[in-house]
Amino acid sequence: MCGGFTCSKNSLGFLNVVFLLVGVLLIAVAAYAKAAAQITSFEICGGIIASGLFLFLIALLGLIATTKHHQVLLFFYIVILFLLFIIQFSVSIACLALSEMQVAKVLGNVWGTAPSNTKNDAQAYFKCCGWLENDPTSQDCILAKACQELPTTTQITTNPATNSTPVCTTCSSIIPQTVSKGLEATGGIGLFFSFIEMLGVWLAVRFRNQKDPAANPSQFL
Repeated sequence: MCGGFTCSKNSLGFLNVVFLLVGVLLIAVAAYAKAAAQITSFEICGGIIASGLFLFLIALLGLIATTKHHQVLLFFYIVILFLLFIIQFSVSIACLALSEMQVAKVLGNVWGTAPSNTKNDAQAYFKCCGWLENDPTSQDCILAKACQELPTTTQITTNPATNSTPVCTTCSSIIPQTVSKGLEATGGIGLFFSFIEMLGVWLAVRFRNQKDPAANPSQFL
């Protein structure tokens, strides 16, 4: 019967295998991005790797608890997964609720305190220079390769008579729009996985309260 002990055990085990693979995938993607110099910021890579490692450990705990039908491990697994559901659900709703103007305001505040390597990554990836035209950091990249290789649709002007410098597209006109779309996608995916985590909580609670038919009939559950 699908609602029996074996079905619940197999379903919970399969779900934890999926969590395990997602955790490994996050770690591998962050390591590849770091090795390929696509992301040189240690903080960004470290955050992705930490998230993947945390999910990997939770999945490993769930697999051990499911295999052994261990009541204590299942209890801690349920508590941790439920807390993760609350956090991820809240963050997903916040990502979906942010408007592009709010994103631009937040990014503008973060830009002023961001490390130089993070700014360089953003400017090289989005092919922009500085957050605003009067941003002092824009002077460091307006003559750089990233600025010179901008698409032809981007306005780059030079006035030899006044010895002015090229004017490249500011990051405030590109990044917020892209990040806003990314937040919508991230919020949707996060919301989906939060319900998957809640399904894991329900399966774990159900499985914990079921009795193993192969166990000792007098065993206390």
